[in-house]
Formats: sequence, structure tokens, C-alpha cells
Amino acid sequence: MTPRESDTVAEGRDVHVCDVQLRRAFSFLGKRWNGVILATIGARDSIGFADLKRAVNGITDSMLSDRLTELAAIGLVRRSVTDAKPPAVSYALTDEGARLLPVFDQLARWAAENLVEPCAGHE
Repeated sequence: MTPRESDTVAEGRDVHVCDVQLRRAFSFLGKRWNGVILATIGARDSIGFADLKRAVNGITDSMLSDRLTELAAIGLVRRSVTDAKPPAVSYALTDEGARLLPVFDQLARWAAENLVEPCAGHE
């Protein structure tokens, strides 16, 4: 048994189950833009498509639309349409999506403390 396995077993967690759950989480969090989109929406009560696109620098309209559709389909984002003329569409986190915000905060803190900033032009 490796040290990692013995530590995990000693803590009462099944290594295989942990790995499966991490793979599931990163199957959508690992997609480019998803974490940034969720964190950006979470910083507000709700946000319209154009404002979200401006806030997520570098994303295309079609990519943002695709990602929002995926995030809504798995229950992390709620899409709302008003009856106004023209209709306005806004996006907000569901309760499930909002539960990711502390995870993103911790991940950002870890990155700030542990990852070296790339040199200009070497991203």
C-alpha cells in the first residue's frame, strides 16, 4: 500500500470513490471557462449575457452560450427570461452552483500562495 493509500484508508475514505468523485467534478470544472463563468455569476445576484461576456475576457459568444447551456443542464446555473420587450435574459447560480463559491475561494487562495505568476508573454 502506498503512503497516500494508507493515509486515505486510515481516514476512513475509499480511494476509488474519492477518485471517481474528483473525476466527475473535474469533468465539468476542468472545461475551459466553466469555473470562471460560475465565479463571475456568483459575484452578482444575476447577470445578463453581454455583461457576463465582458466580464469573462476572451470568451466568444458561441462558447459562452454553449457553456451556459451545459451549466444550466447540470443544475448549476439558472437562466431567466423577462416578459419585457425585447426580452431580457439573465443568469444566476442555483443553490448547487452557489455551494461551489467557497471551493473557488479556497482554490484562488491556494493558487495565490503556491503558483508562480508566468512571465509576461509566457502564459
